[in-house]
Amino acid sequence: MASETIMNHQEKAHALLKADADKILKLIKVQMDNLTMPQCPLYEEVLDTQMFGLSREIDFAARLGLIDEREGKVILEQLEKELSALHEASLKK
Repeated sequence: MASETIMNHQEKAHALLKADADKILKLIKVQMDNLTMPQCPLYEEVLDTQMFGLSREIDFAARLGLIDEREGKVILEQLEKELSALHEASLKK
């Protein structure tokens, strides 16, 4: 029974982190589609804040043993690649 509870908490943690990562990815995609970053530095600030918040969530979940630390790093690395692509695209515009 305790094992089921742990698995349920782990599944919920994965789902919540994935949902938060997807929200950030949507912000990045909107920005990519519009390439308005040079005109709107506030948007970049929002993305940075969201990324920081997600990194803290991942750290907390990893410390609780709900996710593996490597899994959290993979989530952040994927988003950072998207952010990098956004910055490159904004510089080319």
